[in-house]
Amino acid sequence: MRMQAEPPGTAGRIFSAVALIEAITWAGLLVGLYLKYGSGTTDLGVQIFGWLHGGAFLLYLATAFIAGARLRWPMWALLLAVLAAIPPLLTLPLDYGFRRCGLLSGPGQGAGRPQR
Repeated sequence: MRMQAEPPGTAGRIFSAVALIEAITWAGLLVGLYLKYGSGTTDLGVQIFGWLHGGAFLLYLATAFIAGARLRWPMWALLLAVLAAIPPLLTLPLDYGFRRCGLLSGPGQGAGRPQR
């Protein structure tokens, strides 16, 4: 029988939401880059999504460190979360994987965590 991970705690839900926002702004920036350099029509998308993605990227990094501390992630998980922000849209599969293995559950819950 397959084990189900505990539902995410508050820190896990916030991390997931910020990971989604970071991915959406990455997608917007990619579209903006295409419009600017691919089709040559406008640079408005880069101007708008450049700022939005920069802010979302910084927010994601801060959230990853806070969630990592609150959820007691091992160092490999924190490093993976930080590195996932660099390639486009990688925060989404990372969030999915963390959710499946219980890393977004509160301390003392989820896979590989001792029960109190």
